Amino acid sequence: MMRGAGFWAIAVRRPDSTVHVESHEIDSVVLRVPLLGRPFFRGIIVLGQSLAIGMRALMVSANQSLEEEERLTPRQVALSIALALALFIGIFIIGPTTLFAWFENRTGSKGVLTLMGEGVFRVAIFVAYLWLIGKTKDIHRVFEYHGAEHKTIAAFEHGEELEPERIDRYPKEHVRCGTNFLIIVMIITIFVFTLFGTPALLWRIVSRVIAIPIIAAISYEALRFGAKHPGSLVMRALMKPGIWLQRITTQQPDHSQIEIAVTSFRELLRREAEATVPER
Repeated sequence: MMRGAGFWAIAVRRPDSTVHVESHEIDSVVLRVPLLGRPFFRGIIVLGQSLAIGMRALMVSANQSLEEEERLTPRQVALSIALALALFIGIFIIGPTTLFAWFENRTGSKGVLTLMGEGVFRVAIFVAYLWLIGKTKDIHRVFEYHGAEHKTIAAFEHGEELEPERIDRYPKEHVRCGTNFLIIVMIITIFVFTLFGTPALLWRIVSRVIAIPIIAAISYEALRFGAKHPGSLVMRALMKPGIWLQRITTQQPDHSQIEIAVTSFRELLRREAEATVPER
């Protein structure tokens, strides 16, 4: 799946080896409400758009890669996404918060060090989770396609011909990857949650959930600034953990996977070239 400024495209290889391709315009609320395009507001909007596009892309890919009688309904996909979000909040937000609140009660220790410990623990289980699921056959293949996407984008940015042999020369890691956003979220979470202090467990859990849009907004601005200033030592240091994490979330693709990435990207370029809306 490739996303541009105004469109997104997806290519899926079917069981019969044919390739399904489709693309859609991104209905950006920012054009209708300019205020939402301002710093911090836009991070929340982009997060919401990404979730919506991701859900739709998952449904397309799942249905096109399955036989007709096995295809999923929109409701089944929606329930799967809702369950995944609930598990994410439970495992990575509520779980560490509850554990360290229990630790405080047992030891009587409170303060910044406990909150920092909670944040570091959250990052650790997140990285461990990615590493473990990356060992499964299906997710490892997903990570290979992830690498194919990055290589294709890097080749295009360097003016290279979009041929698998040429594309394969480029690294599978990319500074604008969503993995960078996720690890920045995890790091910024440590500092934002510290501001809420150590109240009672219920309020602590509620404050963690409420803070998610704030953290997303700050993280998006950090990622955006880093992409605009790749030569800055501070930004390079901030982006480095994401690049390291991409050693897990991206794997070396084969040429057939790169071909799918190119097909999706060419479709995106076609839609962007034909667009009559102003450049965004």
